[in-house]
Amino acid sequence: MSENNFTKEIKGEEIKFIAGKMLGKLVKWLRILGYDTAYPSFDNDLSLILTARQEGRILLTRDTNLIKRRNICDFLFIKGDHWEEQLAGIIKGLKLEIDLNSKIFSRCSLCNTPTKDVNKEEAKNYVPPYVFLTQEKFVYCPSCKKYYWRGTHWQRMTQKIQKLSLNISGSDS
Repeated sequence: MSENNFTKEIKGEEIKFIAGKMLGKLVKWLRILGYDTAYPSFDNDLSLILTARQEGRILLTRDTNLIKRRNICDFLFIKGDHWEEQLAGIIKGLKLEIDLNSKIFSRCSLCNTPTKDVNKEEAKNYVPPYVFLTQEKFVYCPSCKKYYWRGTHWQRMTQKIQKLSLNISGSDS
């Protein structure tokens, strides 16, 4: 991920992304980390560029023809073939902070909507009985109508993120 174009300083403000169609798995993981990441159904270059400009998003793309336009908008050209490599490049390149306490899992990985904390009783009829008995904290996506909790899937994803963070910080030295 060596090519990029930024017309403004991005530090200090909330970073938002928009991604082209070839980056679905990367989108999921950026959302898991809490980053507002649009993944539109259209893949028209002009529509992606206009949406990025209008919404103040950084365009993530693997499309070399799109970036040849240079001053199209703020963009990052994604070189890696695997989501871990792509995500590591973005984190390292933009010096993103990974907040494992508050920001992680604060967005729905499916639709990008911010999740809401709900009390345990609200989730009772929407989660498996075992999950209800063993979990205390639940979040809800008001758009997808899905409930999430910190079960084994969450633990595995958190471990992947921690491993990725260690690899990034280890490669800095």
